[in-house]
Amino acid sequence: MPPEPKTATALYREVAGAAWLGLSIDLMLGIVKLVGGILGHSFGLIADAVNSIGDVISTVVVLFALRVAQRPPDDEHPYGHTRAEGIAASNVAILIIISALFVGWEAVQRFSEQHEIPPVWTLWIAAANIVIKESLYHYKVRVGKRTGSAAIIANAWDHRSDALCALAVLLGLAAIRLGGQDFMWADEAASLFVVVAIVGSGIQLFRSSANELMDVQAAPAVVSEIRDAAIKVSGVKNVEKLWVRKSGLEYFADIHIQVDEYLTVAEGHRIGHHVKDCLLHDFAALRDVLVHLEPFVESDVGAPTVGRATSE
Repeated sequence: MPPEPKTATALYREVAGAAWLGLSIDLMLGIVKLVGGILGHSFGLIADAVNSIGDVISTVVVLFALRVAQRPPDDEHPYGHTRAEGIAASNVAILIIISALFVGWEAVQRFSEQHEIPPVWTLWIAAANIVIKESLYHYKVRVGKRTGSAAIIANAWDHRSDALCALAVLLGLAAIRLGGQDFMWADEAASLFVVVAIVGSGIQLFRSSANELMDVQAAPAVVSEIRDAAIKVSGVKNVEKLWVRKSGLEYFADIHIQVDEYLTVAEGHRIGHHVKDCLLHDFAALRDVLVHLEPFVESDVGAPTVGRATSE
């Protein structure tokens, strides 16, 4: 995770800003593609419009979840409300998959039907969609790397997937314009490509949100950075165990540090608090850190230090 922004509030603000921008553009594209698909007799554009509308719904839910996630802990939720994003994302994923399968069924039924050749302006809609989606991908990748937000980076790759879907629609429409009625199947084929991409994105979203709710260990790079920062704190001899779980945009860390076995309880307590303060300061996405002290034993040097089981 990068050192900036320095506060979780700034992180949430930047991520929400990127989400609002994506929502506005997806809503505009969804309406344009839906109208263009209906008037231009292109089911590929209609399927792509469903894709954009699904992105709008998921973004609205995520934005609501971000607001809930920032609520402070209370008596019923002592760990805060950061799991709201994971719960919302898993439900949205199911909705996206169901809607995609419905569109796919409609596309299969249309394969045997004859319909008008889409006008040339439908190609311009598909081409513009490629440019806009690819631009959103690059913008959100930069925001995700700057804030350390895996959610925004994942959303950026969703825009890259949308750009590829738009390319498939463009190729399908171009095939129809060049080949005429003999290539009418290309529009439905393009829509099925879009459906497969939507289902894949929905499954990936569900898996990532489910993993979050199951307290899966954070990415190795994140764990390694936190460990390296803790070991640099004065008085820390070794990091004996480190668990980091992701919850929404934030993380919770449980760390066992080893200190000189001859320190007083007060001295060890001071080092533990120093570790916690340093980690919360250096990593904006860390919501809380639980520090446990262990006596340092020379034989532990060189032993595995992340996630190693020990006797208490």
